[in-house]
Amino acid sequence: MIKEKKRVPKSDDVSLEGINGTIKIPKNASFWKKLTLYSGPGALVAVGYMDPGNWITSIAGGAEYKYSLLTVILLSSLIAMLLQSMAAKLGMVTGKDLAQMTRAKTNKSLGFALWVVNEMAIMATDIAEVIGGAIALQLLFGLPLLIGVLVTTFDVLLLLLLTRLGFRKIEAIVAALITVIFCVFAYEVAIADPNWGEVLEGFVPTVKIATDRSMLILALGIVGATVMPHNLYLHSSISQSRDFDRTDEKEMAEAVRFTTWDSNIQLSVAFIINCLLLILGGALFYGSNSDLGKFVDLYDALKNPTIVGDIASPLLSTLFAVALLASGQNSTITGTLSGQIVMEGFIRLKIPLWMRRIVTRLLAIIPVIICVILYGGNESAVENLLLYTQVFLSVALPISIIPLTLFTSDKKLMGNFVNPRWEKYLAWMITLILTILNLFLIYSTITVVN
Repeated sequence: MIKEKKRVPKSDDVSLEGINGTIKIPKNASFWKKLTLYSGPGALVAVGYMDPGNWITSIAGGAEYKYSLLTVILLSSLIAMLLQSMAAKLGMVTGKDLAQMTRAKTNKSLGFALWVVNEMAIMATDIAEVIGGAIALQLLFGLPLLIGVLVTTFDVLLLLLLTRLGFRKIEAIVAALITVIFCVFAYEVAIADPNWGEVLEGFVPTVKIATDRSMLILALGIVGATVMPHNLYLHSSISQSRDFDRTDEKEMAEAVRFTTWDSNIQLSVAFIINCLLLILGGALFYGSNSDLGKFVDLYDALKNPTIVGDIASPLLSTLFAVALLASGQNSTITGTLSGQIVMEGFIRLKIPLWMRRIVTRLLAIIPVIICVILYGGNESAVENLLLYTQVFLSVALPISIIPLTLFTSDKKLMGNFVNPRWEKYLAWMITLILTILNLFLIYSTITVVN
């Protein structure tokens, strides 16, 4: 049995003091036992790479260009693996999460401004999960959207309960929900019976992605929306949940290695799920000329024989809604933890966990409730809020990845764990590309809305 121990923080500057250093890592444990003990944080991080906000883009990409954009998903996943490993390493080596480290290198005014931007980004993420959860409840149980939105506020109580049970329980629940999502889409792809030869060809880069403007825009959307800023703060904090001898460089190197494996394994699962989404879109909807821009459109299409043929059934639609609900719950857990990390790190304000979670969720549901009331429960109008949320995420990303790259490339901070030269240059190139892509997404979103 994995034991968690209570740990008294050595200072007021400990990240997530109720979680930090609570999971003991035995020195003489076997390789597989240690890998098991270090596994968990990667699952919480992987959630951000398969949240409801990414679903439409992946499925629509398959519906419009079949499997050609699988190479873009592969590239995005490799970028995510690098950035997340850097974030985890920063937290473990320095003992500070990304928010704390950024605040330590800035003044109070700038720290407050960065906190506001990141809080808005986390709220934007939470709005997407509220919308996804409410629509899933409507599809599954016929609940009016307004009632569904209100019901999503109670999942905060579930998170509070999980926190009292221990951090390993949170990791286990998240992993279980990821398994549900994986199984649903693996089953639906198996039923769709794609041409696997064509699927494999989709992982081979093609110049058409760069020459076809509409295809390029969709590819940029997939890459730019993949890395979520709150995931970097989250990983830099929860990577510190394992208790080992941080004064022993050998143990630190081992901890960084196992944590990186955990992250890469879980992000590989997220990569597979995103591929399944795009393959599903290509196998079922390519050439159908169907409008798949909303969750409800996808739900209806999966049970419509004129669109997906003989395999259409209410079961496929129901499973899709179940996966949507599971994804929303997962993202709620990680988004709330990220909010706590950002608040404590940037403005050094610590409030009771229950208060933080309730306030975060209430702030997220207010714009959704207003939209539901104004548009009379119209699902399309509510889902349009997702366009606005992407703007805040796009603004927050550069102010997350630039400091991350700076800090992990600083020899004075990282010592022997500093980024090697190849990783530093690659990280800066990725930082520049993602910043440009997200600026492009901001422009595209504003253009679409107007």
